[in-house]
Amino acid sequence: MVAQKHRGKATYYSKRATGSRTASGELLHHDSLTCAHRTYAFGTRLKVTNLSNGKSVIVRVTDRGPFARGRIIDLSYGAARELGMLSQGVAMVEVQRY
Repeated sequence: MVAQKHRGKATYYSKRATGSRTASGELLHHDSLTCAHRTYAFGTRLKVTNLSNGKSVIVRVTDRGPFARGRIIDLSYGAARELGMLSQGVAMVEVQRY
């Protein structure tokens, strides 16, 4: 079975969001490799690839969102750092179940 892939824009949580409670009940920490996704179940692992530089990271779904039009995933600050997207704020990514 081929993994389903989605492409779209990713954003990330500010470091100031550290300590916030996510929809799954976990506390958000800026160094964690987690994300918010509208449909995947909590705990699902996703491989996110930054299409501009080819960097990838594996994240775990702990929250719901993003709710901004055109965005497909919200990443933790740590995941965004791994993908090299901190300076842009928004990046085109490919997301697939891992």
